[in-house]
Amino acid sequence: MPYAAFGLVMLALWVFCIVDVLTCEDHQVRHLPRIGWILIVLLIPTVGSLLWLILGRPQSTVRQQSGRPHASAYAEYDRPGRQLPQNPDDDEAFLRQCRERAEEQRRIAKQQQIERERRQRDPD
Repeated sequence: MPYAAFGLVMLALWVFCIVDVLTCEDHQVRHLPRIGWILIVLLIPTVGSLLWLILGRPQSTVRQQSGRPHASAYAEYDRPGRQLPQNPDDDEAFLRQCRERAEEQRRIAKQQQIERERRQRDPD
């Protein structure tokens, strides 16, 4: 009789782990791709289930307190109270600075290209 109870517990663990792997999002799974964990849990049920719980299952810090997964793969950006950046399209000074930087980068790249061409023509 105790063997039957142990078997039922192992079966419940196996089913739980299969469902858990299938319901996790790809970016939450640790150490292996989700399909790898599915194969491990299916092919070696007891050991695979324990490995999933220890190594593959998302850590509790990945999930919000409400139990819902984060909208992004980077939970540290979703923490409450984090200052969100202003829309850069609304900031004329920021846009002007970006344009000036892009122009400077283009100018430097053009100078470097001219220098490379000159060196190819005159290897001396």
